Amino acid sequence: MTTSDIAAANKALVLKAITGVFVDRNPAVLDELFSPDYRQHNPQIPNGIEAIKGLLGQLSENFAYQPGLVMADGDYVAVHGRYVGWGAKPMVAIDIFRVANGKVAEHWDVMQEEVPATEAVNGNPMFPIDHK
Repeated sequence: MTTSDIAAANKALVLKAITGVFVDRNPAVLDELFSPDYRQHNPQIPNGIEAIKGLLGQLSENFAYQPGLVMADGDYVAVHGRYVGWGAKPMVAIDIFRVANGKVAEHWDVMQEEVPATEAVNGNPMFPIDHK
């Protein structure tokens, strides 16, 4: 398997995992695609898949997730996404995942409140990434 093949497989795995959790809200995805010793670096979420399962139960009916650009470098995959209903305002995030042994093993994120393009001093939207 080439480096490019590994990156493509890791991108597909992470996209399936994050979509399964936050779009489909399917807790079985955590058992299937996440490592049993999953490590979390968001300071508000404990380690382990049980913490994510608990989080799923707390999401409001209005919660929505939109994945955007997905990039991979070896075992690391980054997803630029939009969360609605996570906080008071929509949030735009970069989620970074480490894949090990065919499972999502580790997660980091950076989130910020979305500022509409009409309110941004540069007039550019934060999401999605637009290649004009």
